[in-house]
Amino acid sequence: MLTISSADINIWIASLLWPLARIMALIAASPLLGNSAVPASVKVSLGVGIAAIVAPAVPAWPATDPLSMAGLLIVAQEMLIGLAMGFSIRIIFAAVEMAGEISSLTMGLGFATFFDPTTQGRSSAISQFLSLVATMAFLSVNAHLVLLSALVESFSTLPVSSIPVYGGGFKQLADWGGRIFSTGVQLSLPIVAALLITNVALGILTRAAPQLNLFGIGFPITLGVGLLVIAMTLPYLGTPIQNLFLDGIERARLMPRTWSQRPPVAKPATSPVRPPGLQP
Repeated sequence: MLTISSADINIWIASLLWPLARIMALIAASPLLGNSAVPASVKVSLGVGIAAIVAPAVPAWPATDPLSMAGLLIVAQEMLIGLAMGFSIRIIFAAVEMAGEISSLTMGLGFATFFDPTTQGRSSAISQFLSLVATMAFLSVNAHLVLLSALVESFSTLPVSSIPVYGGGFKQLADWGGRIFSTGVQLSLPIVAALLITNVALGILTRAAPQLNLFGIGFPITLGVGLLVIAMTLPYLGTPIQNLFLDGIERARLMPRTWSQRPPVAKPATSPVRPPGLQP
């Protein structure tokens, strides 16, 4: 006769709930799968399917009731791990969007803004264009599949546990966020340099011929030069964007290893042993 106890039910719930929390958090934070255009039913179905595949391969489950306070804390910790892994990839897209923002402001397209439903904020036209280019590159190199592979690998690197994770991973995530500014400036540097030369040439031209209307001829020229430079540099953006994706996925893969480490325990200072007969 088949008998099912409450302990067995708790194990079944925990084996699906805890991996699902990490997986759904990564799907919600990832730049492609977490897009608002993807239906919620597709996200939930994908998360449940991956959790059902991953659950039998997880090393061990903590002996904790999933509906208790300790079990809910484990759910919150798993969600935090998944959000951090997805955020490490979203930083790459934020860097590309920042490059578009800098280029738009330099070209004079600061007024051509749109509402971005992904970030729930304002986004420029060039930023949206470069974001679409980065999305196509993300799909062309199968980075979404590699990200899911890193997610499955994280259950072996950082298993589900009731032990709190090491807080040093948050500092590394903050340091990785600095790539938004450095990479954004580097990607937009050719456009900014070309438009700087253009503005200097327009300044010399208006100085030599004061009767020219700078506001009448300056905007079409800077806009045309900016679009021309974007068209010329677009074929060369594939390699740096691909390297950025590789760095982001590697960061997402190494982050669970960082959180699984523990800080070294400082040993208490001991006074030196003095031989008998010697006074301090």
